[in-house]
Amino acid sequence: MVNTTIAGKETPATKTPVCGASESQFQICNPGCLTCKRLSSVFVFGAASSQVASSSHVANSIDQSPPPRKLHRDMFEIGKRLGEGKFGRVYLAKHRESGYICALKVLTKSEIEFEGAETHVRREIEIHTHLRHPGILGFYGWFHDSRHIYLILEYAAGGELYKVLKRVGYFSERRAAKYITQITMSLLYLHGKNIMHRDMKPENILIGLRGELKLADFGYSVHAPGNRRTTFCGTLDYLPPEMVRHEESYTMAVDQWTLGVLAYEFLVGKPPFDDDVDMTYTRIIERDMKPLPYYISAEAHDFVESVRIPPSRPYLHFAQSYT
Repeated sequence: MVNTTIAGKETPATKTPVCGASESQFQICNPGCLTCKRLSSVFVFGAASSQVASSSHVANSIDQSPPPRKLHRDMFEIGKRLGEGKFGRVYLAKHRESGYICALKVLTKSEIEFEGAETHVRREIEIHTHLRHPGILGFYGWFHDSRHIYLILEYAAGGELYKVLKRVGYFSERRAAKYITQITMSLLYLHGKNIMHRDMKPENILIGLRGELKLADFGYSVHAPGNRRTTFCGTLDYLPPEMVRHEESYTMAVDQWTLGVLAYEFLVGKPPFDDDVDMTYTRIIERDMKPLPYYISAEAHDFVESVRIPPSRPYLHFAQSYT
């Protein structure tokens, strides 16, 4: 399996921040950002995000409450390591005052600066802050010190989907259909907010306490109201042909291509372009997926094959046949 992560520099023409962004490297929001005050209050006052009823209620509560205390690392008990990324690690954590269990993603500033990835981190926080959906990993707040940036995230008790897939080898059609349905619902939510994910893969899909899937890692995501982007980024096995061909621009259909690749991987256990790097590039450009095994149903074949000529939006007839 070729699992090369590719980063590209974003062209600024269509960059539209979804939060009031500061020019400071690590200051993401303006001090008066209502959203960030609300997220901070989740931990400062020990209130779970599910208890927040409405924006007007939140505004009134904030007006009547004392100013939130500054978040810092000592507010959390750090537990076992849950995973590791390019710029840091993710730990199980407990907020001392409220007892709330969460995941703490700890990013190292020096590594981010060395890679010139400040924009990616800023965008990840900007976008993730504004997402609220059962199929999206919850984001509760962030803070930083002289060496690290800390993202306070929902704890997904089931871990990475990638590890589960590797353990069982492949998923049954029924299970694959269930997962594709959940991912599609999350994608429709993101695309409804004009957000492209651009790096969906089993490593970036987590499993919640009740077995539900949650999209995570929005470092390569972008808010694109014009539905056109040009950046070459993501993970090779899941890149769409239009990105690999370096076309002038691409649309949200890039996520739909990846949905088809994921469906194939769920059914077979590995991506449809399981070759060396050069051959993988060539086969993606030619949309030359390896054939599915003969025992896979016609509905599943049809769904995976449909990504060769992507329609305007994902469709669910394969997934719906099992739900």
